Amino acid sequence: MTQDNNTLVDVQNLSKLFPIGQGVFKQAESFVHAVSGVNLKIKRGESVGLVGESGCGKTTTGKLLTRLIDPSEGNIFLDTDEGRVDIAHMRGKEMKIFRRRVQMIFQDPYESMNPRLTIYDTVAEPLNVQGIGTVAEREARVSDLLETVGLTPASSFLFRYPHELSGGQRQRVAIARALVINPDFVVADEPTSMLDVSVRTGVMHLMQDLADRFGVTYLYITHDLAVARYMCDRIAVMYLGKIVEIGNTEDVLQHPKHPYTKALLSAVPVPDPTYTREPILIKGGISRPVDPEPRCRFYDRCPLADKICEGNDHPPLEDQGGGHLAACYHI
Repeated sequence: MTQDNNTLVDVQNLSKLFPIGQGVFKQAESFVHAVSGVNLKIKRGESVGLVGESGCGKTTTGKLLTRLIDPSEGNIFLDTDEGRVDIAHMRGKEMKIFRRRVQMIFQDPYESMNPRLTIYDTVAEPLNVQGIGTVAEREARVSDLLETVGLTPASSFLFRYPHELSGGQRQRVAIARALVINPDFVVADEPTSMLDVSVRTGVMHLMQDLADRFGVTYLYITHDLAVARYMCDRIAVMYLGKIVEIGNTEDVLQHPKHPYTKALLSAVPVPDPTYTREPILIKGGISRPVDPEPRCRFYDRCPLADKICEGNDHPPLEDQGGGHLAACYHI
């Protein structure tokens, strides 16, 4: 596979299996295939949205890319000043260096912070762990970043505790914590889904502004296609651990190729009572990710499914033109 000089993250055949029923004297016989054979490239300065319904493997993919969990198989190549490195198998001191380049913003601002730490200690912790700067320099860095994320004046927030802040303010603190060591790549796991509608747009605008200012590359995980359209340059659609479609945001939303993408778009409400939309006739509920059959993951629900889909492996992502890729035998 060729490497584009502008590619920051290159994911190849990434998989994560969780064992079921494993014990001290018993080996697992079944596995949850949370992520299965994912291939994805993310360019520098790009924002890629990972969308799909709950349980499809989005958050697990984000945790794999930040090495919060270890992959079962595959490679995650990161372009660094020292060259192209595979972070999937890093250990020890290499991991500490890697943490300076990749950070994560979690979904729940109420659970992602230690309630016993002040806002200053929360944001400064990555600086302390990495041994960056003096005490005075760290305090200046934290104060400056709090001002940048809209918590002004910073002096009134530094020594408060998380329970004294609103949800929107906590998420701004979480964003500041992720950016305090100037990472190249940030995984944002539905950072606005638990916020009031009135503050979501402000946080999304802030993240875009910070990406432009600091040159941050995002993987933006969401189930909301409207948020993905606002935030992302490209969209990758995931179903049962597989990416089934990926392309430029407007191209995917205006001209979806995969039956599952069409079904997702058909569920988006349109604020026009006179508008009628052709229904997408998908069947049943989401399939079980436990030891899935070696065929298309969408087979059980797909209106186009036939013997070709049943008798072959999951279809590969193929270019449908203009970098718009889809995994379906009937496109």
